[in-house]
Amino acid sequence: MNQDSQLSGHVDRDDTRPILIIPYMWIGDFVRNHTVVRVLKDRWPNRPVDLLTTSLCAPLVDYMPGVRAALVWDLPRGRLAVARQLALGKLLRERNYGTALVLPRTWKAAIAPALAGIPERVGFVGEFRFGLLNRWRWGEKKLPRFIDKNAALAQPDGAPLPPEWPVPQLRVLAEDIVRWREANGLGAGAAVALAPGSVGVSKRWTYYPEAARLLVERGLEVWVVGGPAEKGLAQEIVAAGGPGVRDLTGNDLRNGVLAMAAAGVAISNDSGLMHIAAALGTPTMGIFGPTSPYLWAPLNGLAATVVQDKSVLSCQPCQSTVCKMNDHRCMRDIAASEVVGIAERVLREAGARTTT
Repeated sequence: MNQDSQLSGHVDRDDTRPILIIPYMWIGDFVRNHTVVRVLKDRWPNRPVDLLTTSLCAPLVDYMPGVRAALVWDLPRGRLAVARQLALGKLLRERNYGTALVLPRTWKAAIAPALAGIPERVGFVGEFRFGLLNRWRWGEKKLPRFIDKNAALAQPDGAPLPPEWPVPQLRVLAEDIVRWREANGLGAGAAVALAPGSVGVSKRWTYYPEAARLLVERGLEVWVVGGPAEKGLAQEIVAAGGPGVRDLTGNDLRNGVLAMAAAGVAISNDSGLMHIAAALGTPTMGIFGPTSPYLWAPLNGLAATVVQDKSVLSCQPCQSTVCKMNDHRCMRDIAASEVVGIAERVLREAGARTTT
């Protein structure tokens, strides 16, 4: 496909050259990348789609329909790592990609596709990437949401945004969930998964321990899900909730995916696990304070979007990782009893749907 045909919106549905997506590597953003995969597969059904990934995000690709392969390649964030870039460029050249979508607007993200000589290298103008990309896109700042910026790159240049994007999907086999429950000594009943972590302390709701205690008092099993950074939070929640709470935090993201798939409802801060749970189809409650649900909630929709409604805060949403005003009231004014009450309603509604 030449540039003129791409710019005119012509779709060569017989093209079979593989496509590489170079995504953002935060967990939640990586889940959103599946929307980009779905747009590409609709546009070019016969072209395989691969994802460049870090070791952290690689397990997610196992659950993403339509992705042929993950290329696991960890690059340091703070330096260029010339040898690693050269080696990655060599690998990409060997895989004979026809198109690379470079979602991050950094120049480092565009180096390896250029070294590989991938014929079409698509990305937004930014960070002096002239010569590294050859299919420029303009107007990034006019696109309202993160997903709009990313998925627009999978469309023909100049195409209008659709009313709705395809939602991300993660699929876990039912037998895998059964085996995971057995391996962890968990029963078959509905459980509430709590995801107390997030990147940025301001996005962390502080009443998970109290919520766990209330949930256990109502006869519900509670699982704390997260990575090794959440181990301390998990210990506080277990101490408050007692034997009815299980600490399922750990190093393997696959464990988090299976926990969210098995849960009856997930309660999460604005974090990667919120996007995982929603993409799995688990009823998901997202607790938002400093960030905007419009901008950052999953496309899948949430069973409940929890925000404080007791007062109007001039600083909200601030998008800051650390609270600098109003003593974190955007999160502190969301009571544990309120969240638990919503969780019970979500569980009832989910149970009613499965029995009808």
